[in-house]
Amino acid sequence: MSYIPNTDAQRHEMLKAAGVQNFDELFERAVPRKLWDNTEFKMPPPLSELEVSVLLNELSSKNICTSEIISFIGAGVYNHYMPAAVNALLFRSEFYTAYTPYQAEVAQGTLQSIFEYQTMVSEILGMEVSNASMYDGATACAEAALIASAHTGRNKILVPRTLHPNYAAVTSTYLSGLPIAVDTLPASDGLIDIESAMKMIDDKTAAVLIQQPNFLGLLEDVEPIIESAHKAGALAVMVVDPITLGVLKSPGEYGADIAVAEGQPFGIPQAFGGPLLGMMAVNKNLVRRLPGRLVGKTIDSRGNEGFCLTLQTREQHIRRNKATSNICTNQALCALAATIYLSLLGPGGLKHLGELALENSHYAYDKAVNIKGFSSKFDSPFFREFVVETSVKPSKLIEKALLKGILPGVDLSVFDIGLDNCLMLAFTEMTGKTQIDKLVQVLSGL
Repeated sequence: MSYIPNTDAQRHEMLKAAGVQNFDELFERAVPRKLWDNTEFKMPPPLSELEVSVLLNELSSKNICTSEIISFIGAGVYNHYMPAAVNALLFRSEFYTAYTPYQAEVAQGTLQSIFEYQTMVSEILGMEVSNASMYDGATACAEAALIASAHTGRNKILVPRTLHPNYAAVTSTYLSGLPIAVDTLPASDGLIDIESAMKMIDDKTAAVLIQQPNFLGLLEDVEPIIESAHKAGALAVMVVDPITLGVLKSPGEYGADIAVAEGQPFGIPQAFGGPLLGMMAVNKNLVRRLPGRLVGKTIDSRGNEGFCLTLQTREQHIRRNKATSNICTNQALCALAATIYLSLLGPGGLKHLGELALENSHYAYDKAVNIKGFSSKFDSPFFREFVVETSVKPSKLIEKALLKGILPGVDLSVFDIGLDNCLMLAFTEMTGKTQIDKLVQVLSGL
């Protein structure tokens, strides 16, 4: 216990108060000596700061960085350019914490940044109210299912086969301890089977989840599903890629009741898959069921504009059985990164990014399907990701392409969705015609 700054006299006083002579005797009272592991660990000698730095550099050099290769990996986390201003502002000491600004009088800057984030998210998603952020898109999706069940009093959630497998898994895990059934909407040719979906939506359905574009990058026929859900008294939950919203209709325009998204494309690095940013917005009738917290604008006792935590129906603040969610500290730091990024980008910039992704993906598609051994898996319209079927195992393709500085996409066999010989490629402003032409050249030579 040398890491605790107590003197010998203080330790002796504590042991005496506990009625024991030494620490072994104290531990023996809690854990019988026969259960002790007396193995002597052969630890290496301590390292100096310099030696630790050298060791960590050696370990990190084994990683592959997108600044060194051309990456076409997506599937929920994308390689976008991060303006220098994002980190320059994010790392300022006034902001550099993800912790909750409980004391409003000394946290006005943080509270205002969250308020601005909520405003931007509501505008982008086309909804009326946004919360202060969630952990990631998957947990936001699961929380949306909980909102729907609590609001409707129903116990069936319909999850499409075309939803991101990780989102589906997290949602199922969230609901596994509750009397809520998770049923899967079947897919046909990479899209929700509309006819089957209509038959499965009934008076027990709390919500229908729809991803647009879906996990495979394809554009779903959203309107009839949302219309059918509303006719049955269920809520429509849309999961979206926020980069597409400068070009495609927003969830609000589709008539969704709850919208969620993964905010990683907005100024947050890929960083091996995290940390991420869950975006969530609802219509006003659901505001009191929002998980986490909500920052509001008000007037203080002196008549000055101020910001405060308006709603925070979380288990740390109210009775546990009355809480809407057990989410704790939100992703305020990542939310700030997204706020800075969107402020720099503006509405026109967001639209331009979406158009670049759309243009680059379709340019690549026309090239890829003409490579020997590659063919299009689906014929439906897509946005920035598409799937090709390959004559060679995708894992082998990826292994060989990496040697030539290309990370060609995601091997879909890892998701266990019946697409074992398929590769999914994603495109952003970082993968323009020059990078795509190199991709085609490499794949053609494999």
